[in-house]
Amino acid sequence: MNEQQPTIQWFPGHMKKTERLIEKNLPYVDVVVELIDARVPYSSRNPLLGKLIGNKPRVVLLNKCDMADPNVTAKWLRWFQQQGIPAMAIDCRTGKNIKKFQPFVREVLKETIERRANKGMIGRIVRVMVVGVPNVGKSTFINKLAGSKRAKAEDRPGVTRGKQWVHIENDVDLLDMPGVLWPKFEDPQVGIHLAFTGAIKDDVIDLEYLAMQLLEYLAQHYPERLKERFKLEDTSDMEAYERLEAVGRKRGMLISGGEVNTERAAIVTLDEYRSGKLGCISWEEPSEETA
Repeated sequence: MNEQQPTIQWFPGHMKKTERLIEKNLPYVDVVVELIDARVPYSSRNPLLGKLIGNKPRVVLLNKCDMADPNVTAKWLRWFQQQGIPAMAIDCRTGKNIKKFQPFVREVLKETIERRANKGMIGRIVRVMVVGVPNVGKSTFINKLAGSKRAKAEDRPGVTRGKQWVHIENDVDLLDMPGVLWPKFEDPQVGIHLAFTGAIKDDVIDLEYLAMQLLEYLAQHYPERLKERFKLEDTSDMEAYERLEAVGRKRGMLISGGEVNTERAAIVTLDEYRSGKLGCISWEEPSEETA
């Protein structure tokens, strides 16, 4: 979007520790469940994960699908199927497709379960490692399955710091791992997209720049959302900062001299997007280049 786009890096020491935790605990699980954000499926997939888990069976869950464009999510599900990766769209807030999770995993592990049954190991607990970037909804997912708040869940990244085993019904154990990002975002846009969704802490980001990027994308791809939510007319000819000012002016965010409080406008814009008030929006579509 902008050649002056800042590079976002976010790799605290505890995330390196999580990589080691994943490697150490892989031998004790039957399958790795990777939660990604349905709004940013490419950006919310850790490129190091494939190397970390090796040949271990993997399932991808596109969480927060009720906040993503359903047509785009359908494209991603087809793309994962083409890659030979079992994938399903879920929404932990509403509970959408949560009840389908266990049958889905058991189908993926069908051969493993049958081999165990042939050896007389009937009813053995299925152990599932749950991984994903910060704030993707891992703890909420586990709590939905467990039917109680057993895993910490907050709407901010970095809450889960240590592994947690949680037993759920039908002989399934879940291993909740802390959210993990990777040392460097090769594509700066990945950092921006993760920041949109709250996977990166706001205190390491220029929120006004982030809000301008969000509004610019809306103007290009979802212009009706700008008109509906912020009562703006055509903003296609506006500069990014002018668009942010227009939002603030419409909301009456004025300071002395009639200037717009663009910092406040940025915070409100991001909050309204993250809370779903701007509707179902996807930031990425699969392509031949998608890794």
